[in-house]
Amino acid sequence: MRPIRLPEPPSPTMGVPEIFENGAYSVIRRAVVIGNGFPGSENQSLGLVRALGLSDKHVLFRVKRPRGGINEWLHWLPVSLHKILYYIVRRIYSYSRFIVSRGNKLAPLPSENGGSVGLSSILEADSKQIVNMARESYEKDGPLLVVASGRDTISIASSIKRLASEKVFLVQIQHPRSDLSRFDLVVAPHHDYYALTPQAQEQVPRFLRKWITPREPPDQHVVLTLGALHQVDFAALRSAASTWHDEFAPLPKPLLVVNIGGPTCRCRYGTDLAKQLSALLTNVLVSCGSVRISFSSRTPEKVSNIIIKELANNPKVYIWDGEEPNPYMGHLAWADAFVVTADSVSMISEACSTGKPVYVMGSERCTWKLADFHKSLRERGVVRPFTGSEDISESWSYPPLNDTAEVARRVHEVLAERGLRVRP
Repeated sequence: MRPIRLPEPPSPTMGVPEIFENGAYSVIRRAVVIGNGFPGSENQSLGLVRALGLSDKHVLFRVKRPRGGINEWLHWLPVSLHKILYYIVRRIYSYSRFIVSRGNKLAPLPSENGGSVGLSSILEADSKQIVNMARESYEKDGPLLVVASGRDTISIASSIKRLASEKVFLVQIQHPRSDLSRFDLVVAPHHDYYALTPQAQEQVPRFLRKWITPREPPDQHVVLTLGALHQVDFAALRSAASTWHDEFAPLPKPLLVVNIGGPTCRCRYGTDLAKQLSALLTNVLVSCGSVRISFSSRTPEKVSNIIIKELANNPKVYIWDGEEPNPYMGHLAWADAFVVTADSVSMISEACSTGKPVYVMGSERCTWKLADFHKSLRERGVVRPFTGSEDISESWSYPPLNDTAEVARRVHEVLAERGLRVRP
């Protein structure tokens, strides 16, 4: 296996003892993460907390939307309004176990927080509870770092900042599409500002432009990234390399890892892409020692079935069956090259953090800001399109994407400007 060369996570600023600086109140010792139940969003917050050295000193809260049934039609509403409407629906049907979902077909009334979706074991985000936590422990532990990601977390996070502005430092990940002064720092990818580019202006009718946010270039509140934040750093890869050594070390090299996501509104595909991907992978098998394929939870069954049918019987190919333990981190540590479908900014960002060759499949099917994301990666030489003519044994490299560490460095700088620092 080629050695993994990644920058070490940034170290907190070293200086004189805190008592000789600005006192105990200038030191941040703990964090609160506000999530929305989606791994792609929560992973960004957890990645930043990890890079700041607080991974063992944080509490995860979640903004919980009702799930299932009629709620799938209400998810576009603000969380507070969604809950009110759902409460009314539950009251109306309080004496029935079923509600009409389509025509005369009946569907069970779902449990409020999604039942088996795994949210019940996580504390529900409540701004007053988190504000009380910040106030009660301020004298002992100093200010509270609050990191939130995703649309559903914006109102909760900004309320916490408004109610306890001097006792919290708020980082909002992904552009909040609202007044940036409500946050201490906003972390947004470059492609969130795609609507301001000349290409986007040509695509959007003039009368609709004022409804598209953001409408202004990034200001001092904003830290721009190329990709998504995540938890893949030098220490994580080194640990994964050790954990998965016995399984991956004996595999014939080079090892090609294929990560397959699922179609989105900005990157649509189906069985056509699956057939194309299968054919291209067959073409490169001659230059591979081993191929390992993984599907995400978003991969449609019709896509995975085609991949399995076409490739599962090849002795060089192993397809992960979805059973634990998940080999994802082992793949990142041990792969010699990657093929990743274009739909997932997170999977591409994580693969690109290794500095190893990353080939992207299906980027020509992506539109709007996702197309801009892929264009930026290609221009920096970080990824290449997967054509099926590649020789996987021929390696190429680039400066690894290190957005998480760079954002953590910027957080340290902004904190220092305010007389604060993080103490892991």
